[in-house]
Amino acid sequence: MATVVRLQIDAREPLADGASFGNTGAYERLSGIAHFEVAPTAPAYRPVVDLPMAGVDPAGRVAFSAEFCILRPVDLARGNRRILFDVINRGNIRALQFFNDAEPTNAPRTQAHAGNGFLMRRGYTVVALAWQGDILPAEDRMSMRLPVAGSDLAPVTGPVRMEFIADREGIRTVPLSGNDFTHAYPAVSLDTTQAVLTRRAYPDETREVIPAQAWQFARLGATGRLEPSATDCTLDEPFRPGWIYELVYTAKDPLVLGLGFAGVRDFLSFLRHEERDAAGMANPASLPDAKIERVYGWGRSQSGRFLREFVYRGWNEDAAGRRVFDGIHPHVTGAGRVTLNYRFAQPGRYPRQHEDHLIASDQFPFAYGLTSDPYTGRSDAILRRPSTDPLVIHSQTAAEYWQRRGSLVHTDAFGADLPEHPRARLYFFASSQHFAKPGGKPERGAHRHASNPLDTAPVLRALLDAMDDWASRGIAPPASRVPRRSEGTLVEAGEYQTAFPRIPGVEPPGSPNRLHRLDFGPETEQGRFVQEPPLELLEQAYAVLIPQPDTDGNDLAGVRTPHVEAPLATHTGWNYRAQGSTAALYSIVGSHLPFAATAAERATSGDARLSIAERYRSRHHYIARIAAAAQQLVEARLLLPEDADRYIARAIADPDFPG
Repeated sequence: MATVVRLQIDAREPLADGASFGNTGAYERLSGIAHFEVAPTAPAYRPVVDLPMAGVDPAGRVAFSAEFCILRPVDLARGNRRILFDVINRGNIRALQFFNDAEPTNAPRTQAHAGNGFLMRRGYTVVALAWQGDILPAEDRMSMRLPVAGSDLAPVTGPVRMEFIADREGIRTVPLSGNDFTHAYPAVSLDTTQAVLTRRAYPDETREVIPAQAWQFARLGATGRLEPSATDCTLDEPFRPGWIYELVYTAKDPLVLGLGFAGVRDFLSFLRHEERDAAGMANPASLPDAKIERVYGWGRSQSGRFLREFVYRGWNEDAAGRRVFDGIHPHVTGAGRVTLNYRFAQPGRYPRQHEDHLIASDQFPFAYGLTSDPYTGRSDAILRRPSTDPLVIHSQTAAEYWQRRGSLVHTDAFGADLPEHPRARLYFFASSQHFAKPGGKPERGAHRHASNPLDTAPVLRALLDAMDDWASRGIAPPASRVPRRSEGTLVEAGEYQTAFPRIPGVEPPGSPNRLHRLDFGPETEQGRFVQEPPLELLEQAYAVLIPQPDTDGNDLAGVRTPHVEAPLATHTGWNYRAQGSTAALYSIVGSHLPFAATAAERATSGDARLSIAERYRSRHHYIARIAAAAQQLVEARLLLPEDADRYIARAIADPDFPG
């Protein structure tokens, strides 16, 4: 066999103190480690970059392992025989938080961790497996143990580019990974003359080289003194907040990160098709008379990009030629894919207008259907293997149009609308930001305006039901809802600025995150970035468009949730940095811009938007508007009746409504 899978179950305990969930009954949590042994020359593993350079055991196999978590019905026969695979995000479990409105945790045990119990009431077996092999094992993050390419006698080396932006004053030291939870590739030499550290206020400015004597490969030790470190960078003076610091150095010992794809594929194939593992342990997700019938993958942001790359690169076909995921739901990915199966990959990074602008994750093709790249002459698609391609539900917020080139999922390189792929549905969650906690409030931070709290998680629940209907019964989901160029709801930034209302102290952006073709050198297709930083080919631009706003500044098209249809504020997908480089958009955070309470108040301030008192005769009128908007979404199969009731209950007690 090309693959050996053995499960090590370390813990088995009740979920939510043994509470019963609808017709499914009680659930339990199994956690442990999945051990893999693979034949590096087998066809199923040939795509893994650098796998032939990893050490093998006496049987000629490469070993690796990954932590897993399975939430399953105690009585599997009462479940729905479906796996929802939670593609974890930087080691973190997310599905319970967004489908169950649950308290986030990587070790779900309590009733709070089960939330409203939606996934359990539906009968899903919820599965998570670590796939990002550079995550450090801390704070219950799920991690992998991967081999390194090369050996002490013949180390693999190559260029690595690290970027860091400080959000506050006083920072002098930073890991070469950019954070304290990700593995850093060690520098071959601590001699700073063998590396280049630069800084600039904005991405399009000329890089200013920091003299080699003004920084060190070093970190603060336990005594507070600097000590040499091949995995840290320290400046003599603090990093300037908001400025882009870029370090290009020669690193060694790349992890074989592409095994993350192989591990997910093989683990899910085992759970779906096998009765026992290599050591004879029974499959914990399936019984001979209650076998898994469908597997769905859900991932948000980075983990959604994982799903897009997983399918595009052919990993959705297992070693026996069978489909892995019947359906996938990449959420808030924009047009990107994860940069994982590369030498010295940094899969936690992704490009925005200011931050990590030159990271490689946004590369042609962007759309699910076939398109042409005018700059290379290639024609390609995310879905290009009809026999194993999954069904796709793709959803994104306004932040993905501003920062993650989201329009390219449904337009060509010049911004023209694309026809819908028969196996994909696309949904734009109007006026929402990339991440908002279910039930959360606007927050202050390193951004100019308060963050956007719009809660669109209820739509995810309806879309999961739609996915199951589609895959299991052939019932097509609701029609795609995205802004379109042909309808005047997908526009360039200048048109957005013209239509955006006058709001005191608020200036709409002049541009989204642009996209030009990047050249990382001649070995990119072989999984190696030899040109760092890459060449940004400014004459080869892809059109990036944004949703048109209504007279309130909220987005016109898409799935307009009740708080967009009956608003108390303008909600956007963009915000600005509050300190240093303040002309730059701030990451993937949106803005919450409340309406004036009265006509007199808005007249005094010069606000062009109607006040709350001018919109709603009373709280009762406001509640009725919320209820009507919720009911429209229920009728469109984009909201469940139970979530319509939640929207109404929130409106009844909404503290943002005056009086």
